[in-house]
Amino acid sequence: MAKSLLRAPIFRAIGLVSAVALIPATTAAMSAVDVDTYHELDQFMNVFEKVRGDYVDKVDDKTLIKGAIDGMLASLDPHSSYLDARDFQQMKTTTDGNYGGLGLTVQMEDGAVKVVTPTEDTPAWKAGIKSGDYITNIDGKLIYGGSLDDAVDQMRGKPGSQIRLTIVRPGRDKPFDVTLTRELITIKPVKYELKDHVGIININSFSRTTGADTRAAIAGLQKLNGGPPLGYVIDLRDDPGGLLDQAIETADAFLDHGEIVSQRGRDKDDVERYYARPGDDTHGAPLIVLVNAGSASAAEIVAGALQDQKRALVMGERSFGKGSVQTLIPLTDDTALRLTTARYYTPSGRSVQEGGIAPDILVPQLTDADYKARPRFREADLRRHLINQAKIDDSVLEDDGKPDPRFQLTSDQAKKQGIQDYQLRYAIDTLKRLGASGTPLPAPRTASSAKAPTKG
Repeated sequence: MAKSLLRAPIFRAIGLVSAVALIPATTAAMSAVDVDTYHELDQFMNVFEKVRGDYVDKVDDKTLIKGAIDGMLASLDPHSSYLDARDFQQMKTTTDGNYGGLGLTVQMEDGAVKVVTPTEDTPAWKAGIKSGDYITNIDGKLIYGGSLDDAVDQMRGKPGSQIRLTIVRPGRDKPFDVTLTRELITIKPVKYELKDHVGIININSFSRTTGADTRAAIAGLQKLNGGPPLGYVIDLRDDPGGLLDQAIETADAFLDHGEIVSQRGRDKDDVERYYARPGDDTHGAPLIVLVNAGSASAAEIVAGALQDQKRALVMGERSFGKGSVQTLIPLTDDTALRLTTARYYTPSGRSVQEGGIAPDILVPQLTDADYKARPRFREADLRRHLINQAKIDDSVLEDDGKPDPRFQLTSDQAKKQGIQDYQLRYAIDTLKRLGASGTPLPAPRTASSAKAPTKG
């Protein structure tokens, strides 16, 4: 059975995939297509022979063929890619989370290395590197125009060694340098803590154990609190996604019935639906889900399911908007094809592709000094991104355009009040107020009453 992967660009996961059957074309129409295709393949071979015979420098066949494959997949969407032996091994290393490095998920954009997200508690995260930053120099050497593999190789290294990155941050006038010390990166998909009798479950990625780790976190918080907490904050901020089955299992831990997600392929009948099993590990406790522009893919599945099922209130800012499913198809023992094979939809039939998950309550991260000036980069900003097939009619909605008076603090004022993470603090305070008053968590808005997201 194919393993579906849902991730922001570059951050990859590995799964087991069965062989793919090849079905011969039999109709006259298909035969006609085949003839045209063979003519195009003849053209490709003509170009291949000209390049290998006449190019100014000698180029080996493997490089040319890989370039052709990469170009073919790059013409589809930002998430389909070919993994050669080197990429395949690098993917395993990243997934196992046992390497010396900085803890960055990066992608190449117009010749520049762009940060997708820093992993929490890694050197990059501690140094304040943010989603949307560009890395232009490593140890003073310009890397613009080079390959992503070369940049990643330079950033990885022996734990304890130092590296200096030059960062260009949109919204700032000048580049700045950050010196980091490489560490052994061990990715913990789930962490939890108890604050003011509120359980906080921080999900950083959806790897092989995320669902089980989430259930263990719920049990651990109940034990720490000596009984059920006032509620739970599910922190999905800067979670780039991961495995589909783990997103389903994670959402299932908070639901006891109903659909979690559906995925729909090319054909209208190619639909798979996934449902929650009886039993809610939190026994109906109030839930708040935190998302931001770095919450993508599998994280959006969980947020969308809990929002549509009116099980949780979603706070923060609009999520990344990656609503496509990738399947890992092995080609040889050490190469694979990562191909977009379906779109996924929330229980109410929403596709989050492009638009993302809009929070029920928009809460800015006031403790981030660059929050207002720094632009957000999302799926809709990527070249050749898939188009959202379902549009929401928001013509009847109104917005008075006035700033919310609750969020007028500056970052310095918030920190002077001892608030290190404003969004998290706001979520905890909301659950405490509800717990003290005995008021049930307000039902999230429906798709028809929520303000439609705008491209940012």
